[in-house]
Amino acid sequence: MKKDNKKVIYWLFTGCILIFIMVVVGGITRLTHSGLSISNYKLISGTIPPMNETQWQEAFNLYKQYPEYQKLNNHFTLQDFKDIYFWEWFHRVIGRFIGLVFFIPFVYFLFTKQLSKSTVKKSVVLLCLGAFQGFLGWYMVKSGLVDNPDVSHYRLAMHLTTAFITFAYTFWVALDLIFPEQKQVNYKFRNLIRLGFSILLLQIIYGAFVAGLDAGWIHNHWPMMSEGKFIHETVYSEQTPILKNFFEGKSGVQFVHRTLAYIVVLFIILIWWKGKKLTLTSYQNKGIDTLLIIVGIQFVLGVLTIVLQVPVWLGVAHQVGAFFLLSAMTFTLHRFSK
Repeated sequence: MKKDNKKVIYWLFTGCILIFIMVVVGGITRLTHSGLSISNYKLISGTIPPMNETQWQEAFNLYKQYPEYQKLNNHFTLQDFKDIYFWEWFHRVIGRFIGLVFFIPFVYFLFTKQLSKSTVKKSVVLLCLGAFQGFLGWYMVKSGLVDNPDVSHYRLAMHLTTAFITFAYTFWVALDLIFPEQKQVNYKFRNLIRLGFSILLLQIIYGAFVAGLDAGWIHNHWPMMSEGKFIHETVYSEQTPILKNFFEGKSGVQFVHRTLAYIVVLFIILIWWKGKKLTLTSYQNKGIDTLLIIVGIQFVLGVLTIVLQVPVWLGVAHQVGAFFLLSAMTFTLHRFSK
């Protein structure tokens, strides 16, 4: 039987699509403040939501024991609770489903010898990334169940960034199977794309910081952070060390995210400009052209998200834009790598 056949590629792309859906639902969960609605973790039985009014009331009573209800949502009715419960439950169910989609076909392909040794090793890495992602989800939620009725923005960033990395690696493995040929590589240009990829990941991390700190609901001006000011004076607050403000202060984190956006745009323009001076294949040309288009769209979405004070649909669109931009960067880097 042929190893690494089309079935394997379809399996990997199915995983990519599911991770994409999970990130979108995760973004809605965050923007609707639904992430702490399920305060206990049950791997198997937690797949089934409350099925009658008694079970709903029990779940609501459990929610009432934690800080989010006590400090923020003590005005909630049972119907309000059901609304936020749905998104968190849906997010967790998709996570469980992704685990099955990755694990069961992997075992099947392994026993039917449809995977090469290289793909087996890469698939094991994917399974480990998926398991780690599930752990980070639990670890993130746990931070919002003690005193502060919100999750740690550091843990949120770890959870989101790992999802993006898992997607990028899954996509990369699929590309390895679609394009198995060796090619000549311009190492200097490849390293430029690698640096751009690293800056983009840093920007994604800071996007998670902005989401975790609800920093998008302040300084809703552009290009200045407030009237006539490129950087807000709260970054230099005497109460908080300046450096700490760039990691934990809402103003400082938003300022870094804005600044990195300009850097990402300029870096991708540089990649496109330098790439056009080289003799490129069709796929390499498509890669750098797609990067330029998507980063332009993503920049506009970011500006609108800030100016319009983060409506849910626009916040999700901005996150989806980051996903597509990472996809384009992954594809482009793959086409310039051995």
